[in-house]
Amino acid sequence: MKQPKKRRMVYLIPNLLTTGNLFSGLASILFVFNGDYGAAAIAILVAIVFDVLDGTSARLMKSTSDFGLQYDSLADVVAFGVAPGLLMYSWALSPPKMLGAAVMFAFVACGALRLARHNVLATTGGEGKPFTGLPIPGAAGVIATLVIFAQHVMPIGENVKPILGIVLTLVLAFLMVSTFRYRSLKELKTQEHHHFNYLVYAVLILMAVLAYPQAMLFVVFAAYTLSGVLEQGWKLVAGIMGKKPAEEGTPNGFHK
Repeated sequence: MKQPKKRRMVYLIPNLLTTGNLFSGLASILFVFNGDYGAAAIAILVAIVFDVLDGTSARLMKSTSDFGLQYDSLADVVAFGVAPGLLMYSWALSPPKMLGAAVMFAFVACGALRLARHNVLATTGGEGKPFTGLPIPGAAGVIATLVIFAQHVMPIGENVKPILGIVLTLVLAFLMVSTFRYRSLKELKTQEHHHFNYLVYAVLILMAVLAYPQAMLFVVFAAYTLSGVLEQGWKLVAGIMGKKPAEEGTPNGFHK
């Protein structure tokens, strides 16, 4: 008789963490309405922590479920779609008015599409370890840490904010629905001979973040966002360089 209660408790913990994710997203929206952009950005980062813990706990407890997958995505739409979209709009995109609203909508819509594609691939077994497209928490993290960076490290002029906001928001929206591959931390366990190196890198990054969080958090999220673009570009360059010898070997320069 005790086993069903234990199973319910196991499923309860990841869903409670997902609820914390949702609550943090709603708190961020309320902070935006009150004009407290720093607190709104921090709330988004807290939501990212809840999102990581919720997925990790579900895997460790072997309590993943279709309900948890759908609930997590609904919470992600609020915390990593609507909340950062409103934050960016109120912080930088309100002067362009309708253009800013359209850019914000593009970010939220692409985030929702990214989550829907992830759910379909996850249920059909088509989603591999590298993510297809920039994960929506990564895009939200760039916006949140940019706001913190601008408040504490390098103020951004009011004339520059709208341009930067439009360009960055549209780039993030595109990357979320793109086919660029983004690495997951779960891939590290397959390369056991590199575990010590990864530990050293993690410690160094953690020390840098703790020493100067206002700047380093933005650097970490921006670097992860660029990693998929750089890897795709490297593959294209490597493919072109790999084809050159075969092309140069054909007579009279004719290509087969």
